Amino acid sequence: MACAAGPNLITIQIKEQGCEELLHDGSRARALTRAPNKSAQAPRRYCDLATLIRRAPARFGNVRLVAIDGPGGAGKSLFADRLAGYLGDAPIVHTDDFASWDEPIDWWHWLEADVLGPMERGQPVRYQAYDWVRRQLGEWRELRASEVVLLEGVSSSRRAVADRLALAIWIETPREVRLARGIARDGEAMRPQWDSWMEEEDAHYARDRTKERADVIIAGAPSVAHDPESQYVRLE
Repeated sequence: MACAAGPNLITIQIKEQGCEELLHDGSRARALTRAPNKSAQAPRRYCDLATLIRRAPARFGNVRLVAIDGPGGAGKSLFADRLAGYLGDAPIVHTDDFASWDEPIDWWHWLEADVLGPMERGQPVRYQAYDWVRRQLGEWRELRASEVVLLEGVSSSRRAVADRLALAIWIETPREVRLARGIARDGEAMRPQWDSWMEEEDAHYARDRTKERADVIIAGAPSVAHDPESQYVRLE
């Protein structure tokens, strides 16, 4: 998708003057995250975020790996789909292809072995995704080579991968909104599973301190006017 000039682009260009120094020494791209107070909601353009990602140093072989993290029901998948469109339909790896109701967190070794290891070595990536309906391994998936890959899902920016990420994005959404979305999607009968899932992810995020390492924090239930197809809402 093309990125037309606009008022937000001026802000990005000004902030990237400082960012380019950081990019030179291989540090994390933080042009959009200077001193946020995380209280105000500000619309930002996906195309400007895509530009920042493309300019970030590759810290994972030749790949710019971008994690989109946050609890279940936060809105990560939709955000990833829209961002991917501004990155030339960048491939997305969903952690739901590895997690399950029984293993909401402790599946990372499979992702490392089947996806991250081959990707970092420049080898073809092919893995078998978990089928949540049948509760067993399902279809095989292949990941095409790309300069940018989005890793989307609960715990995707965990400490184990933090030093390999070009950017860590956190989706912040109120707990009651997340639970309501989950029940609407999966049905009232799945409420006990959702309660258990949320307890597991709460414990993980408390141990891992994931949100504290995020480079960009996004409102998953924004209350300000914006064009959702071309803009996201950042907490700052």
